[in-house]
Amino acid sequence: MKFKRINRYFHTLRYMKKEQIWYRIYYTLRNRYRKKTEFHYPLTLKSQSRTLALLPSIPSRHMFTVHDGVKSFTFLNLEHSFKEKIDWNFTTYGKLWTYNLTYFEYLLQEEIKTEDALALMEDFISSSLLIKDGLEPFPIALRGINWIKFLTYHNIKRPYIDDALYAQYEILMDNIEYHLLGNHLLENGFSLLFGAYYFADERLLKKAREILEAELHEQILEDGAHFELTPMYHQLMLYRLLDCVNLVSSNDLFKDEKFLGFLSERAELMLGWLERMRYHDGTVAHFNDSTDGIAPTTDALITYAKRLGLNPREVDLGESGYRKFTTDRYEMVVDVGNIGPDYIPGHAHSDTFNFELRVFGKPLIVDTGISTYETNARRAYERGTAAHNTVVVDGLEQSEVWASFRVARRAKIVNLYEENGVVEATHNGYRRIGVLHTRKFRTDQKQIVIVDRLQSHKVHEAVAYLHFAANMDVSCTGDDQIVTSNAIFSFKGLKKLELVDITIAHGYNDLVVSKAAKIYFDKVLTTTVDIIDHKS
Repeated sequence: MKFKRINRYFHTLRYMKKEQIWYRIYYTLRNRYRKKTEFHYPLTLKSQSRTLALLPSIPSRHMFTVHDGVKSFTFLNLEHSFKEKIDWNFTTYGKLWTYNLTYFEYLLQEEIKTEDALALMEDFISSSLLIKDGLEPFPIALRGINWIKFLTYHNIKRPYIDDALYAQYEILMDNIEYHLLGNHLLENGFSLLFGAYYFADERLLKKAREILEAELHEQILEDGAHFELTPMYHQLMLYRLLDCVNLVSSNDLFKDEKFLGFLSERAELMLGWLERMRYHDGTVAHFNDSTDGIAPTTDALITYAKRLGLNPREVDLGESGYRKFTTDRYEMVVDVGNIGPDYIPGHAHSDTFNFELRVFGKPLIVDTGISTYETNARRAYERGTAAHNTVVVDGLEQSEVWASFRVARRAKIVNLYEENGVVEATHNGYRRIGVLHTRKFRTDQKQIVIVDRLQSHKVHEAVAYLHFAANMDVSCTGDDQIVTSNAIFSFKGLKKLELVDITIAHGYNDLVVSKAAKIYFDKVLTTTVDIIDHKS
């Protein structure tokens, strides 16, 4: 057991950048020393803000209400009310809920009253010496943008708010998330750009541009995808980027057409990927850590972009590993890529060759989604191979996901072949037991054929999973066929077919009952999906 733990840590740490390891050690030792010396960041500084201009952005969803002095917040489908003073360290619903409480995104919901919003900001400022999670760099970054947008849209100037905000930017500057990188570092850069403009601060601007110019090159792939390959986070990063285009194009301070052009080009590339990936109803696949109700919708993002004079670029899906097949009967998105950047796979799942299928606009085969970020059995299941529409061999994970955001050994694509209507790939996630898994998708107007092949000198127990959308009428007919209202699934090469009850996530803390098929086979399994058109 001890060797397994050491081996898992080794295969997790070996992919990290030296920069991540150095800053993790540095911040840990530095903060330990500061606690011993009772170091405190200053809460009052002589800041000087300027009046900004911003075009309308995207309103936040409804998250906050106040009635008879009782303040109610709803995040992650969980509501809590504070009858008196707000507990900004409230932890009953987990750290992500606490983070959302301190993001202050609710300042941007359309129906909030200005006096209620200012009261929330004042409450937070007066409690700042006692706040824990909310003064970590990530919530500071998001809160900074939300406060500045709120103050700008309502033309509010409050020196004590500005002083407290500038003090938080001092904390952020001193704790930039180089130990995490990825979307966290990008969020730091976006926020520092807002802080630079709001406080006319060259120092914040220099750091913001340093981060954004490097990370937007690194994190946006050639096909326009955000490199963590999570559609929800792609939408979130695009939203922040559009806000930055709004900020830079609407204000003459630090005028730099080249930088604005760079931000706009990156945004249009991301819009292009989203346009290619979206379903007809505007939603996107729930690959990796993705769910609905968190990021702005694709339609809202495209509308906002047009307001800024930006349009999606024409892109072909490539580097992201996602492919989309569309006919007048179905839409199918498949994953034939690696799980994401090796040094930051925290939002990745063990889901190589996963796919989603919609028939006549309705979900049929779905990703089981995410319901939690807490370190528990549900999180482990939702990240695991068996929660996705792919193949488990000998009960192992393709990629060794563990804890909430860790991956040790991971599957790699070792072969990829494509032609019109066909994509075939091989991954080596089961190489430790001498197995290569090849999956081929062949599509035409009315039918999809999926062929799974195991290359091995030994016989292994393989299980192919299919997860059906909730409320779908699913039944087995015989030993080798499944029938739904709009498709027939036939299997060749199987040993056994089971239909089991499962729960899938329709959002954080929102599980619904559904069905999954488990198809057992040895070497080769052929799955044929015939689409039923009731009109023909």
